[in-house]
Amino acid sequence: MDKLSNLALLSQMIESAEKNIQSARQLLREIMGTVPARAGTAHLSEKAQSFAVSEGGKIIEGVFDGQNMIGPDKKQYPVPANYASKSKLVEGDVLKLTIADDGSFIYKQIGPVERRKMLGILTVDEKGDFRVLAEGKPYKVLLASLTYFKAEPGDEVTIVVPKDTEAEWAAVENVIKKGAGAANTDLEMSGGKVNVDVDEEL
Repeated sequence: MDKLSNLALLSQMIESAEKNIQSARQLLREIMGTVPARAGTAHLSEKAQSFAVSEGGKIIEGVFDGQNMIGPDKKQYPVPANYASKSKLVEGDVLKLTIADDGSFIYKQIGPVERRKMLGILTVDEKGDFRVLAEGKPYKVLLASLTYFKAEPGDEVTIVVPKDTEAEWAAVENVIKKGAGAANTDLEMSGGKVNVDVDEEL
């Protein structure tokens, strides 16, 4: 193998490693839940306070903030990324969490907000986090959706956001690969299919 071929191969390996590091960093942040409180979630916390906790704390209704469910107690409850991605949950959706006797969390979407769709471009910011730039605004998206679609920076992404309120997070509906004419559909996560109206268990 000549020097040119070696350099090309090395360049591809470096590019692949950088993408893997970016993905790993974002996934770690999602798992650890190290999302700082932001002013934009204030209205979601207020909305969550109108709900109740019943049956000794085993059934909790709350509001999805793009990554977690905010309960009436202002606590954040982790929502499985696969469920949120498959269900295309958006900020403001009302969820019901049932905590089973064995400690399992079972979520169900019970109050979806009105939605609208936008077409944007997938980008990576200076911290290595993925964003979809749509209508001049960068939206955060769950890494689980991007991983399924094998999305890369520069791809066109159809996202779903709340119709009547500002949001920082968006749900991914489709990805159009650079140079491709067709979009992927029927999101199916590695852990199995999850439907909006079917309970998801951790």
